[in-house]
Amino acid sequence: MRYLIRLKYNGEHFHGWQIQPNAITVQEILEQKLSMVLTKEVKVVGCGRTDTGVHASDYYAHFDLLDCKYSSQKLLFKINCVLPDAIVISELRIVHQNFHARFTATSREYKYYITKVKNPFNKNTWWIKYDLDTNKMQQAGKLLLGKKDFSSFAKLNTDVANHICEVTHFDIKEEGNNVIITISANRFLRNMVRAIVGTLVSVGLGKKSVKEFTTVIDEKDRSAAGLSAPAHGLFLCAVKYPEAEMAAIKKI
Repeated sequence: MRYLIRLKYNGEHFHGWQIQPNAITVQEILEQKLSMVLTKEVKVVGCGRTDTGVHASDYYAHFDLLDCKYSSQKLLFKINCVLPDAIVISELRIVHQNFHARFTATSREYKYYITKVKNPFNKNTWWIKYDLDTNKMQQAGKLLLGKKDFSSFAKLNTDVANHICEVTHFDIKEEGNNVIITISANRFLRNMVRAIVGTLVSVGLGKKSVKEFTTVIDEKDRSAAGLSAPAHGLFLCAVKYPEAEMAAIKKI
């Protein structure tokens, strides 16, 4: 059987999602704890990568298991008991064997949190000391919409076939002392959202114009964009699957 798990994690102490040598990752910890509880090796496939320090408030992954001696609620309870506080599984479901946490997904949504006021109790926002022109940032951000080559916002020397992504939604809103940037796309490149946010902040600070932001996109050159925003303000907050697929999923 194939199991789909829905989870959330604080990425502060992890080197991203994907297993890598000499670094602690969310995937590694999840596989270790699942294997311990189920007393057999378990391999977990995630819905996508997140960079070092990036958080996920809604993340999906799947794993295969021939049989399970625990009920769904018991298994969920036992796994959460052994996971570190930074990782929580909220749902566990059975899916059909062709369901794939990564490749079945149709879109992903990220939110980036900026604060105007320094707050020692909230480490998951980027404190910007100076006023931001969010109207200009909104104008620039809308230029991202559509299917484009996002090479200017991609980490160099990665193993992807192309840098074409389709951005379907972009928005900036202010809530009290916070500025929240939301962006949705069919796929994201490594470091893409952080590079976009960093460049948008340059626009908001008056260091780049909206027209220059257009040039950044057109140049398809990472050196044309701004610095990457810090990882701690970024959250993967939604992953969408086809309605027909989700309707076919039954709770254990």
